[in-house]
Amino acid sequence: MNRHRNSESSSLQNSEPIFSGQHGQRDKNEQTVSTTSTFLPHLPEAEVRVKFRGCLLGGAVGDALGAPVEFMKRAEIVRQFGARGIQDMVPAYGVLGAITDDTQMTLFTAEGLLRGYVRSQRRGICHPPSLIDAAYRRWLHTQEESPGGTGKTDRGWLFQQTELFAQRAPGMTCIAALKAKRILGTPADNDSKGCGGVMRVAPVGMMLKALSAEHSALRDANFRQAFDLACQAAALTHGHPTGQLTAGAFAAIIFLLLEGQSLRDSIEQALVLLREQHHHEETTAAINRAVDLAERSTPPEQALDWLGEGWIAEEALAVGIFCALTAKDFESGVVMAVNHNGDSDSTGLIAGHLLGALHGIDAVPERWLKNLELRGVLEIVADDLATVAKWTLDDDQSAAGFAESDFYTARYPGS
Repeated sequence: MNRHRNSESSSLQNSEPIFSGQHGQRDKNEQTVSTTSTFLPHLPEAEVRVKFRGCLLGGAVGDALGAPVEFMKRAEIVRQFGARGIQDMVPAYGVLGAITDDTQMTLFTAEGLLRGYVRSQRRGICHPPSLIDAAYRRWLHTQEESPGGTGKTDRGWLFQQTELFAQRAPGMTCIAALKAKRILGTPADNDSKGCGGVMRVAPVGMMLKALSAEHSALRDANFRQAFDLACQAAALTHGHPTGQLTAGAFAAIIFLLLEGQSLRDSIEQALVLLREQHHHEETTAAINRAVDLAERSTPPEQALDWLGEGWIAEEALAVGIFCALTAKDFESGVVMAVNHNGDSDSTGLIAGHLLGALHGIDAVPERWLKNLELRGVLEIVADDLATVAKWTLDDDQSAAGFAESDFYTARYPGS
């Protein structure tokens, strides 16, 4: 969800990243061999799986917990749910554990990234923002069509998930920007810095971290690319540099948390990268304010009032950071992040991504997970983001190699 203010656009939208790796020679028009080999998708190592699932599903449960109270003031939340506020899932949009457009768009960000990687490895060329933009177009169709409405075959596995065809108060900035666009991968023509750009980019940090694990020599380049590509992904719908740079900082922090660094160290390293950018001041100030309030042990209700309601990007990230820094565990941090005056689903999601990446899926309460909408889909996407660098997508002539390539190409068509 987002509301926005206006200003100028960012220079970060002009770079054109491509995923590093060995590019295959198998073109989409090349005939494949017949094979009876079956393929089971890669699963991450246990430690990696815990972190990646924690990050993605942690964000989704924060989104779902905050969804019923998104447009409520804290005083209203307390009147309805008691002095501690909302503590457990209650129905939103008629569904217990319902996700909102925040998690929907996060899933489509992941899908665009994975389709971009497939394309880069099989064709040797890819402009990731264009593939992410195409994924957002598919999300837009879920807001306007019935399942199966077009019959197109290139829309992939995610588009087949019928629960995604649900309007959950989608951000009007995102809708308007996607409808107005004529060329995929180009930045939005607006000055919005609403939180709709930052809330969907955790998968950028996740996938670039996974690629670094398999290619350690590329680690520093991939860290910077996580920042840059998240900025570009946000720029597809949000034209204000603060809306973009906040997304970059968030993805960079996710990258570092999945690497095993502390939250405080991750924030500091992201700030170093952030300060190198033009127009960083608003995002830098918001993050520093959150860190300062956390270090002063400011009471949460007072701190969240000072940090803002979270409708704009830097405020949403600041709220998520403060809650993650001061929480004793995953549950208390996410509860804190949704019980305030503002954009509860987005701040809950951001805090959930941070705390889930930090503590892992085992820290996420099962009573929240058991009713989480699209839980199985989220688990699959988290595992795919974690294992993407292991996928065989090139010209391996073995039956098993073709089966694996065909499996992932069908799930994430690189077209």
